[in-house]
Amino acid sequence: MVSEQSSILLFIYNANSGLGNAMLDSAHKIVDPATYACSLCQLTYGTFREKKRWKNFREQFHLPMTFLHKDEFFKAFKSIDQAAIELPIIYKVENESLEILVEASELNKLKNESELIDMIKDRVPAI
Repeated sequence: MVSEQSSILLFIYNANSGLGNAMLDSAHKIVDPATYACSLCQLTYGTFREKKRWKNFREQFHLPMTFLHKDEFFKAFKSIDQAAIELPIIYKVENESLEILVEASELNKLKNESELIDMIKDRVPAI
């Protein structure tokens, strides 16, 4: 699940996995986007597909990225206290250690994928 490389970026959505949940999430984004609970989803995805600028950045970035829904994350990382973490969140993972890269409060303030891309580039300089 997590890459064998020494560093990756781990993105955790504030949404559960599965087709049914994805359909409900898409409908929620259309009907009432202001109350949608996952700013990371809104920044990286349109109603039905990944935003093109974000996808290009993700595919070309120098560190691999892994994306998990909250149910997948808490299943994979059982020792993490769910109540202690506000989602969505982005971690930098090095040697199996999670370091917060971008907190939910920061993600919630971003207006678009360009701001997210700039924040990641600032916090994870090129090798």
